[in-house]
Amino acid sequence: MAERFESVQTVRDGLRDVGYLADDGIAGVAFLADRLDKPVLVEGPAGTGKTQLAKSMAEMSGARLIRLQCYEGLDESKALYEWNYKKQLLRIQADRSGDAWSDVQDDIFSEEFLLTRPLLEAIRSSDPVVLLIDEVDRVEVETEALLLEILSDYQVSVPELGTIEATQIPLVFLTSNNTRELSEALKRRCLYLHVDYPTLEREREIVLTKVPGISENLADQVSRIVRSIRQLDLKKSPSVSETLDWARTLMLLNFDSIDEQTAKETLHILLKYQSDIVKAAKELSVDA
Repeated sequence: MAERFESVQTVRDGLRDVGYLADDGIAGVAFLADRLDKPVLVEGPAGTGKTQLAKSMAEMSGARLIRLQCYEGLDESKALYEWNYKKQLLRIQADRSGDAWSDVQDDIFSEEFLLTRPLLEAIRSSDPVVLLIDEVDRVEVETEALLLEILSDYQVSVPELGTIEATQIPLVFLTSNNTRELSEALKRRCLYLHVDYPTLEREREIVLTKVPGISENLADQVSRIVRSIRQLDLKKSPSVSETLDWARTLMLLNFDSIDEQTAKETLHILLKYQSDIVKAAKELSVDA
């Protein structure tokens, strides 16, 4: 299979072109995932850009994004494939006086009646694919074992059809918010990437890139205040997307700088628990 990227810098530049500001660590792992044909397990706090990384990789490479959103109770029929039972039943009813059962059985378990789900869709695609398995830590151990089987050989065994092998190896990203420990077997299969909250300088750059028209002074103030708030003992620290929402809010309200009163009046954009808002307001009062 042709290599997607020439170098780590190519990945970093390509991501920047689609609005994702990656450091060398992120770009390096993405580059190696392509060269080694290995999935990437991306862990870190919620709201740090893990899902967006996969989306941006698809956009920059011109690949099709296929997303499997994980949740408790996800099973093979929703992740891999299932048969179109209604269509099969109609086929059987339409042929009551016709073919022998063996002929009907061969027919109803053919490609025409197969409903592909994200994993099989990614395996079968002839076009370049980025497969995003989002919040993999939400699935049960049995479903995790299914994922491991698919990602080990990039093939699927369908009893009625045989083994379906990948026509191309998709670029795979699994994201996890660390709500439970993943198996050692799955971790061994993947390259590992931890995406944390950005540094002050990188978050400032993200704000300047994503919020058109914002001044450098306001972007700097937003980034510094968010950084100080994240150091508090909160139920939920503000994500990067919430930082951007706050910056856009301040722009819409025509603020070109942030004083204590302005910050307190708009904290509900940044924080989503009243107890966190109270803590942050006290911190702002002390800083002031």
